[in-house]
Amino acid sequence: MRPAPARPPILFAVAGLLIVTATGAADPTRASVPFHIAVNGATPAGTAVGIALAGDAAELIKPDIIANVVGLGVPPLRDLLDKCLDQELPIYV
Repeated sequence: MRPAPARPPILFAVAGLLIVTATGAADPTRASVPFHIAVNGATPAGTAVGIALAGDAAELIKPDIIANVVGLGVPPLRDLLDKCLDQELPIYV
């Protein structure tokens, strides 16, 4: 009897972190926290990270929204997104 042909794995381990958020500009602090964790926490610690924007969070890529999202206790979204670009973090919408 012949062995079955090898199949590629359906699931495989991926090292890293995907932060999924659905909070938009209506709550600027909650909207900024995922970006803050990614650029000032996970990436400096050596963890590969990506950010997925779902639902209301999709509006956070609009230039006029980016400029006006400033949460409490976190840097402005504009600064956080600049760091995302500098660190080449993937952002999925």
